[in-house]
Amino acid sequence: MAREHKLLSPEIVNRGVENSGPYAGSLSFSVRVQRRLPDFLNSVNLNYVRLGYGYLLSHGVYLIPAPILIVIFGAQIGKLTFSDLLPTFDTTDAVFLFGLLGILAYIYLETTPCWIYLVDFACYRPPNELKISKKEFIEQARESGNFNDASLEFKQRIIKNSGLGDETYLPRAVFCPGYRPNLKDGREEAAMVLFGAIDDLLAATKIRPKDIRVLVVNCGVLNTTPSLSAMVINHYKLRHNINSFNLGGMGCSAGIIAIDLAKDLLNAYPGSYALVVSTEVVSNTWYGGNEVDMLLPNCFFRMGAAAVLLSSCRLDKWRSKYEFKQLVRTHKGMDNRSFKCMHLKEDAEGRQGLSVSKEMIEVGGHALKANITTLGPLVLPVSEQVHFFTNLLLKKKTKPYIPDYKQAFEHICILATSKKVLDEIHQNLELTEELMEASRKTLERFGNTSSSSVWYELAYLEANARVKRGDRIWQTAFGSGVKCNIVVWKALRNVEKPERSPWLESSE
Repeated sequence: MAREHKLLSPEIVNRGVENSGPYAGSLSFSVRVQRRLPDFLNSVNLNYVRLGYGYLLSHGVYLIPAPILIVIFGAQIGKLTFSDLLPTFDTTDAVFLFGLLGILAYIYLETTPCWIYLVDFACYRPPNELKISKKEFIEQARESGNFNDASLEFKQRIIKNSGLGDETYLPRAVFCPGYRPNLKDGREEAAMVLFGAIDDLLAATKIRPKDIRVLVVNCGVLNTTPSLSAMVINHYKLRHNINSFNLGGMGCSAGIIAIDLAKDLLNAYPGSYALVVSTEVVSNTWYGGNEVDMLLPNCFFRMGAAAVLLSSCRLDKWRSKYEFKQLVRTHKGMDNRSFKCMHLKEDAEGRQGLSVSKEMIEVGGHALKANITTLGPLVLPVSEQVHFFTNLLLKKKTKPYIPDYKQAFEHICILATSKKVLDEIHQNLELTEELMEASRKTLERFGNTSSSSVWYELAYLEANARVKRGDRIWQTAFGSGVKCNIVVWKALRNVEKPERSPWLESSE
């Protein structure tokens, strides 16, 4: 029971003056109890700690042969004298020795994962005529006639404290009377945002479309036939033997899942390029009814897309911005509460929309906690890990020591879902305002663009010249299921302000 109380957040709500009843004319108050994120700094699940070290050992096994070979050859070379270095060797032995070294080098290079580089990325900024302020959002929702007074009041209350600004983007079609999601509007929006992001990326990298070997497109709700990936292939006339994938129904975390899939494919095809495109089609997530649990996505989801170019070619390191370091995925779908907390459904009138449970923040917090616990052994400094294990082994009865994740990263990009979620993560992980800035600014300027959100945040850091050589960037996203995924990048150089950026007005 004590644990349950910690997850509840009481809030006193002023309900105004009673109009009738025995208390007419008196002020009325109620206590509203909301669920919060679990306390990350209060406990550690050792299963996830062990999982993290398992990942560390599985990656480290590729590096074990290198120092062993160096020691062996170093010891042998140390025994040589000047006369041994004279050209008195037997030709057959020399050929055999060099052949053996060549075979060992080939085996080592073939069995170790390729280096994955992030050459560049681009985020789409919709045209100015699609900008919408919070006031316009409520006015147009009211004029559409699709919502009753209670729904409009709920939306107004939510969007007032959402963290969104007055320059986010929405397709105007959703405000048409009687609007329902349809394939025509969905395809048109998808083409606008996907092609816009890809065009900017191709212009920045000067890469030819036919050089792309792997294509991964992700979009949560809109899944058409032919697929969105097929639409991209047709538009850019990509190669006939391209490895293409279309991910759907995986929520806001699908962008990092797409990176993971592209990474594995690049390991299978060394020296290749992979194009990863992430978006959510807002016209298909829009709900035109009055079920309260289905109105939240209307208030937060906004238009956007990101295109990312990855490479497994070693020669691309000189022109790439970032190097891939780690990726950790956590899925809580085996738990019924997690599985059911966000799902696509129809209301009593047959209107489709995304239903978001009141438990979403709590179960999402558990997924995030498990994810960062697994990530710890892969990224934390040795001093922090030693301190943690010393505390753990001595089994002190005081509050357990939790490693300081701020020491592992210079920049953090947390999915810009809502102000409440960002506030909870800010407090629980004890992050600084500077580390939270990119997420908060992205939420204010572009809203929740779903799986592409973390790329708008990285674009914000670049537009402000924050990224320096050697900086480590943590991108984290969570979505339906519930899933939480983290990817870590390392900057290969000082990243200057790009010529084109969604944050720079001159880029229009």
